[in-house]
Amino acid sequence: MKLKKTNGVTLIALVITIMILSIIAGIAFYSGREIIQKANLESLRTNMLLIQAKAREYVETATFKMGINPDDDKKNEVRQEVYENEALLEKASSVPGQLGISDTSTCYLLTNGAKEKWGLQDIELKENEKYIIQFDETNEKVEVYNTEGFNGKYSLTDINEIEL
Repeated sequence: MKLKKTNGVTLIALVITIMILSIIAGIAFYSGREIIQKANLESLRTNMLLIQAKAREYVETATFKMGINPDDDKKNEVRQEVYENEALLEKASSVPGQLGISDTSTCYLLTNGAKEKWGLQDIELKENEKYIIQFDETNEKVEVYNTEGFNGKYSLTDINEIEL
């Protein structure tokens, strides 16, 4: 009886092919994950920079309206007028502890009304995500915080230091 010789893939060739494909898939997965992480970081950084740029206009207005050596009543009056009425921000009644903000008296939440007025309506927030803006009229500075953050960093200053 003659055996017919069949041409086909040997078991060794199949194992080597699967191993090579597994290595390529692992490299692609790791690279893809890194690219997505970089894109998320840059998106967060860009959003925070846009918010900071718009908020600086309001801190300058507030500083001007407060004048030289304002008392606490004048500061509170101007903050309400500028940040709440003009900028459409909401006074932050509570700030998450992980943000590391010691003085929350000048912290405001970015509202949908403010996003629309400032031309930032394309900024989308996750379910419990918020942007908190802390104003410093004395130094005319603004710090932006994101409650979701990135790798344990929540302020724009800290996020700008991250390199992937």
